[in-house]
Amino acid sequence: MSHLQETDPKIYEIIEREKKRQAEGLELIASENYVSPAVLEAMGSVLTNKYSEGYPGKRYYGGNDVIDEAESLAIDRAIQLFGAEHVNVQPLSGSPANLAVYMALLNPGDKVLGLSLDQGGHLSHGHPLNFSGKLYTIIPYLVRRDSEVIDMDEVEAIARREKPKMILAGFSAYSRSIDWKRFGEIADMVGALTFADIAHIAGLIAGKQLESPIPYFDVVSTTTHKTLRGPRGAIIMCKDKFAAAIDKAVFPGVQGGPHDHMTAAKAVAFGEALKPQFVDYSAQVIRNAQALSSGLQSRGYRIVSGGTDNHLMLVDVFGSKNISGKEAEKALERVGISINKNMIPYDPRKPLDPSGIRLGTPALTTRGAGVEDMETIANFIDEALENRASETNLKKIEGKVKDFSLKFPVPGIG
Repeated sequence: MSHLQETDPKIYEIIEREKKRQAEGLELIASENYVSPAVLEAMGSVLTNKYSEGYPGKRYYGGNDVIDEAESLAIDRAIQLFGAEHVNVQPLSGSPANLAVYMALLNPGDKVLGLSLDQGGHLSHGHPLNFSGKLYTIIPYLVRRDSEVIDMDEVEAIARREKPKMILAGFSAYSRSIDWKRFGEIADMVGALTFADIAHIAGLIAGKQLESPIPYFDVVSTTTHKTLRGPRGAIIMCKDKFAAAIDKAVFPGVQGGPHDHMTAAKAVAFGEALKPQFVDYSAQVIRNAQALSSGLQSRGYRIVSGGTDNHLMLVDVFGSKNISGKEAEKALERVGISINKNMIPYDPRKPLDPSGIRLGTPALTTRGAGVEDMETIANFIDEALENRASETNLKKIEGKVKDFSLKFPVPGIG
């Protein structure tokens, strides 16, 4: 980055410090990952110079023949990767993608059945301060109090009673598999459309570790980072009969020109995910998550729902150790471990200082960490939380975390 160093040394120095932070710390935020050097290069390419409103072969600007090739390649690879009938690769992020889906399928005020945010859902699945909660009538479904797992019989009962226009399945903090087929059957019973948001688990689906909703759902959205290990962005997949509505909702409905450098980076990431090594990676992500979950359980921490089927887990630190989620996040960050505080189902505490923390293994798995390393990480977490009031002890733990982290190079940093 010699040009950046010369032109803007302040930003250069900030980036260098962030590189150092990433290399010397442990990234356990479930929605984060590391992209490959090839994805980084595509994101930083001259494709950012182009405007290309419209779609391949139907642009509103000239000079897009090369851009059309890149976008078409991204589409073809996404179709091959997920087996979808139609894919739109232009959404800039997950929430805009979801907004486009709502706009394509619904009218304002229509009823939508979705997992409540405080039970593991996402802001765009109906939070009252989000566009989804403001524009549509959201009917929430919950997890069971005893098992902390979605009760599909209750989902069916709510759907029969409320007759929603659309049923949404997906999550941002739920560690169990989703019964996509049952959701589809319930939707058929009440004449509802089906929309799956697989932002968190798209990579695990592409890596053949979790079942895909695509055979059962009308529309599926996903971000392209997280477990899919691509650039920040999103795609929308759907059955052919919804293709025109989805495309029109993305452009001109929600967005203008797509970010062509990001589209190319998506294509690179999809190409990487089509390789056999990605199957191995996805399997290792889940093995690591289950090992980390077990390691924490053996140290007295309660894992919400008792474990995990995917890449993430919720840890009830308040119920287990009388530590708030905010306090735990701060203590772990002090020693170089990045996590996020998170509400647990039926949390008695407030969102800004909840009972739980959310952990995930995609990023550390990308760096090469294995099952045996999860035991070490569980010990670091426990040590930091137990010694949270001792600056001296936290300093020592920070040193151990740094030494351990440097054994696992970050792609693009080394």
